[in-house]
Amino acid sequence: MTAAAPDFAIDVHDLSKRFGKREVVSGLTLQVPAGEICGFLGGNGSGKTTTIRMLCGLLTPDGGSGTCLGADIMAGSSALRRHIGYMTQRFSFYGELTVAENLLFIARVYELPKPAEIVAAMLQRMGLADRADQLTGELSGGWKQRMALAAAILHQPRLLLLDEPTAGVDAKARREFWDIIVDMAADGMTVLISTHYMDEAERCQRLVYLANGRIIVTGTANDVIAASHLTAYDGAGTGLDDGLRRLRADKRVASATLFGAALHIAGQDSAGLAASVADLADLDISWQRIAPRLDDAFIHLLSGGTAQP
Repeated sequence: MTAAAPDFAIDVHDLSKRFGKREVVSGLTLQVPAGEICGFLGGNGSGKTTTIRMLCGLLTPDGGSGTCLGADIMAGSSALRRHIGYMTQRFSFYGELTVAENLLFIARVYELPKPAEIVAAMLQRMGLADRADQLTGELSGGWKQRMALAAAILHQPRLLLLDEPTAGVDAKARREFWDIIVDMAADGMTVLISTHYMDEAERCQRLVYLANGRIIVTGTANDVIAASHLTAYDGAGTGLDDGLRRLRADKRVASATLFGAALHIAGQDSAGLAASVADLADLDISWQRIAPRLDDAFIHLLSGGTAQP
């Protein structure tokens, strides 16, 4: 490990990884500044998990080069793993042990000094002190998630890699989880997090969108939206159901869906979208052109759409 902190916590170039004949990651170049929260977006099978596993040393790239925290990822250094926290999509704990016992086991694996004191402090920090003696197998999804995060940061890593950590938990638990993430980033920890939730993506300082193992677009949420070149409308009235059925059959409309009491449509064909709205003049719908949202851009990219600066 280098003594001085690098400008980039993650600095990798042209990474590639194959499983058999399938290239899962292809020519991936990524730089994440220290202290940044970077969101990793993309559909299932886009290469997010494989990339994260290469970054933390669990997989060796087939090609490319780069560093994490100044250490060569091609070398597979065990020292590097001591400075990285990794939270997977699935919780891997001993269900017959208590929360405290699981964390104490992890502290001893890392050979942390005074493990009992470190675990006690982490239980307090994560709001788990009242559940320290509860069997892990009896925890709800939200509490398991909080415990998994506690385990990932127990050794005070400088880089935290989170692979869809909030999947399957309720909105309150997700919000509390993110409050903790933001606090840790403010203290200097770098965070790379993959997510399918757009409200979470909007809390990231920068977004990276992958498709077929390649980065399609990167930037702030506003950058990603702008790169999609989408137009969007919201409609309100009593004719929304009929309007939705007609718009979904309209090839000029890329996406049409109901959001609460509004009919939302989006697409890259601005003139065509305006014509589609005009064609529904016989229905009781009042339309308003609005700024496209991040979820519009995400759905556009998931559907194979392009992004251009």
